[in-house]
Amino acid sequence: MRLLLVCASLLPLFAQDPPKPAAEEKPVAEQTPAPAKEAAAPAGDRVISGSVDLGYRFVSGPAGNFDAYRTVVNLGEGPKVLNFDLTLVNPSSKWYDKITLFGTGWGGDPNEMTRLDASKQRLYDFHFDYRNIAYYNFLPSFANPLIDRNNFATQRGYDMRRRNIEAELRFRPGARITPYVAYSRNWGDGRGVSTFALDASNEYPVFNGLYDKTDRYRAGVNFEFTKFHVTLEQGGTTYKDDENLSTSDRNTGSRPTPFLGQQLFLTGLRQAYRVRGNSIFERAVATYTPWSWIDIAAAFLYSRPRSDVQYSQFNTGNFVNLSTFQFFTSQTQSATADSSQPHSSGNINLEIRPLRRVRVFESWMTDRYHTASSLTLSNLTIVTPQALSTLSADRLAINYNRQQAQVNIDLFRWLTVRAGHRYVWGDAVLRAPTENGGGVNRGELSQQVGLFGAQARFGQKLWINGDAEIASSDRQYFRTSLGDYRKGTLRARYQLINSFGLTGEFSALTNEDPNPNIRFDLASYMTSVGFVWNPKSGKRITILGDYTRSTFSSDLLYYMPQDLTPATSSYRERAHTGTALVDIASPVGAKYAPKLSIGGSFFTSEGSRPTSFYSPIVKLNLPVHERVQVFSEWRYYGLSETFYSYEGFRSHIFVAGLRLIR
Repeated sequence: MRLLLVCASLLPLFAQDPPKPAAEEKPVAEQTPAPAKEAAAPAGDRVISGSVDLGYRFVSGPAGNFDAYRTVVNLGEGPKVLNFDLTLVNPSSKWYDKITLFGTGWGGDPNEMTRLDASKQRLYDFHFDYRNIAYYNFLPSFANPLIDRNNFATQRGYDMRRRNIEAELRFRPGARITPYVAYSRNWGDGRGVSTFALDASNEYPVFNGLYDKTDRYRAGVNFEFTKFHVTLEQGGTTYKDDENLSTSDRNTGSRPTPFLGQQLFLTGLRQAYRVRGNSIFERAVATYTPWSWIDIAAAFLYSRPRSDVQYSQFNTGNFVNLSTFQFFTSQTQSATADSSQPHSSGNINLEIRPLRRVRVFESWMTDRYHTASSLTLSNLTIVTPQALSTLSADRLAINYNRQQAQVNIDLFRWLTVRAGHRYVWGDAVLRAPTENGGGVNRGELSQQVGLFGAQARFGQKLWINGDAEIASSDRQYFRTSLGDYRKGTLRARYQLINSFGLTGEFSALTNEDPNPNIRFDLASYMTSVGFVWNPKSGKRITILGDYTRSTFSSDLLYYMPQDLTPATSSYRERAHTGTALVDIASPVGAKYAPKLSIGGSFFTSEGSRPTSFYSPIVKLNLPVHERVQVFSEWRYYGLSETFYSYEGFRSHIFVAGLRLIR
């Protein structure tokens, strides 16, 4: 009822025409006919337009697992500002030429957004963006070793809000020299569940409080000339991260059975991380066209981040030291650490056109950083009553490089072929702390990739594009990195008639790792087709749809942390995904013709984790005035899993509201 009263109060504002400026009256003797050109001029330069969607959402249920619903959908009930936009144009104003404001999802939705743009020709451009995102993840089957005992409480979950602000102001846009300043902030807070673990003997899920914030300031200048463009930027970043783990209840953790005849448990915990960091950075970007047949682009970035960490922990209960197999009832730890990481990266790109039908691309990039850190740790337990302080220092240095060359040749006006080569190489050095035996661990990266592609254009009807990569690797950084892989993509678009078009895509990726200690094998295939039919430019009906068939399989060798015995992690999935939507306008050409939309999407899969997800939708839009529309929407969300049936849910969501148009 309150929403209807608010809409009713706003209706006159949107229904009336913009007020016209009153003309100044003159005596009859002074009223002279104006020239025809002046008589046709508008009474004012200011133009205001916009719309707002005000609605109320009703949520039925959800039936089933509420945590799974919030993890996947997370739409709430109540009054909402679903969408709004406002445009103000006034070229005669000395402060602005155009201001636009738009946003979506206000009223507690999981993704709220607002953007403001303002500009004055040859004076300034201003952009402001705000986003508020709700992140909720409490799937019962994730990180839950007690699921076989019908314990549906995950040991790793998050309920957070992340917010982001970005603002940028540019002076003298369009001029040869354009200074600018910018500021951004990203911060998040909330709560969650995490695990407290002293060693491999047990893990205890506990409450986790989270907060982090990053502020970035930057300023720079753009130089725009005929043959070259340069951007120089200087900036800085400050960062903080606070995390608190706590509990005051008896917690037996992931091991409900006794260990060496005694039950392990946690009765109290206060654990806190305090991280503070800052960084300054410099960035330079340049493009240069010395002649019409060559383009050169280069970029360089250098940063010097530094962080300081404070850690404290106090826990009580019954624990065991796996080195001595002694039990103890309390522990106190504190630590301070600091680290610095000078980081530089750069790239150079060239495009050369030696012949009319030949283009040569050459690029090179490098990314280099090293981390130097130190740690002081104090540990006190009832088994070791004296405090043990350890000073450790380690160093990590990583160098990454990539070079790529490619040639594009227009064999015919309708056919372009591509061929190239990419070489990726690097090295990493890790110096271990002295108390861990010292020494140096080294890693290397080396990969050769062949690049192939072609594009065919048959008039305005048919377009086909294909790309392929064939890679060979003999050294890698990570166990899950792609080694000897084959990758290909084929896309096509066919315009059968003006009102009917088809699209298709096929992609494949296979990977093999011959290392007997890794054996990472992967295969992924995807085929999709889609169409759009809009006779008479969609005046009466528009139908669109797409369907995707995908398969995925992977096998990876890993080692059990309890006894380091080898095991294989395998995953299989065969999935079908589809979307369809039909927009129907009233066949009667009335002034206020209604519009109906019917459609939805689905996902079904078989294999390691069979899942089905359905979401049909029906929308109705009914204009009741040239400035007022009534709309309604029904949507269904349904999730079911064969092996994890307790995570299924079903929910009907209804939305009704008004669209007010200015």
